[in-house]
Amino acid sequence: MAECRICGGTVDEFFDFGRQPVSDSFVTPETAGSEYFFRLAAGICTHCTMVQLLEEVPRERMFHEDYPYRSAGSSVMHDHFEAFARRLLETELSGADPFMVEIGSNDGTMLKTVQKAGGRHLGVDPSAQVGDFARADGVRVRTDFFEESSAREIAAGDGPADVIFSANTTSHIAYIDSVFRGADALLAPDGIFVIEDRYLGSIMAQQAFDQIYDEHFYLFSVTSVRRMADVFGFELIDAEPLTVHGGSMRYTIGRPGRRAVSPRVAEFLELEAGQGLASPETYRRFADGVRRTSRELVELLEKLRAEGRTVVGYGATAKSATAINYCGIGTDLVPFICDSTPAKQGRLTPGAHIPVRAPEAFADPYPDYALLFAWNHAEEIMAKEKAFREAGGRWILYVPDVHIV
Repeated sequence: MAECRICGGTVDEFFDFGRQPVSDSFVTPETAGSEYFFRLAAGICTHCTMVQLLEEVPRERMFHEDYPYRSAGSSVMHDHFEAFARRLLETELSGADPFMVEIGSNDGTMLKTVQKAGGRHLGVDPSAQVGDFARADGVRVRTDFFEESSAREIAAGDGPADVIFSANTTSHIAYIDSVFRGADALLAPDGIFVIEDRYLGSIMAQQAFDQIYDEHFYLFSVTSVRRMADVFGFELIDAEPLTVHGGSMRYTIGRPGRRAVSPRVAEFLELEAGQGLASPETYRRFADGVRRTSRELVELLEKLRAEGRTVVGYGATAKSATAINYCGIGTDLVPFICDSTPAKQGRLTPGAHIPVRAPEAFADPYPDYALLFAWNHAEEIMAKEKAFREAGGRWILYVPDVHIV
């Protein structure tokens, strides 16, 4: 049994995916086989209910110069961040000389709107490469990890932050105690710390097992985030459900007693109790579902191969590393994957070494079936690839179960 990184309680393991590679380590043919592997296993704290990984991957191996993810790669995510930035400009950033800090600012998609409005801002991201994309658009970026020491330096140079924002980043940080100490040092008395992340309730309901990978050290629920905030001297004041990434939650955290707590917090606490998100039986069912999905997906791919059908992967996502390597999918079943991210093209997927090709390869010619690893963007992708369906192509999805559309 492991010790909880939040409260020190006991973490009970509920699933072991075996040896897995770093999810965003897309290798070249020359460096194939040199990847770092670790044991990917998840458990739940019996005290604070935080779902977390049992083994931490060194942060430098996950977030580095060649980190390939780009926020602007999806028009849906671009619009999502722009809309929330505008909302903040009308509310939390409407005072005199407001200041916003973003943890994991990536290519500056979120802060660009604040910058254009003339707002003081700072992005903090350890990847210099994505930081350069943001700087090219006029966004101010500090190439660094956000932790207590860097937060104190920011506070000394820029003053307190009215908003600290983090989207799909805080759950990546195993040393989250240092993040909250940093937030305490940097946040203005009435400021807010806003976290957006994949929602545990949606992951369990959808059997979205591929959301468990190295970068997602924690899987947040309203219950566990509320307890986490309390442990570190803060208060959860709102929980807003989001549709992005297959189901996410926007948590607003502040200093205790400074703001009224939204009724949504109590509503979600009650809902999660009803869902059994603290019950071992919920995670046993989840584990059974993962094994079933893996078996059925491989059986379908083997059947299609036996029938002479062609199958191509679509979306070389970070989470696809879990699905591909746990299910044992290789080039015999999926010869290549198409992805629009230039940094991934011409490389091989982590572990399984499936070639990643540019989107143009998808229609040259169209395959009979496309295995959609980027299932959380299904609506956007299927609309974009309408010609594939018109040519008789079919999509294979494995969330919430294996099915063809």
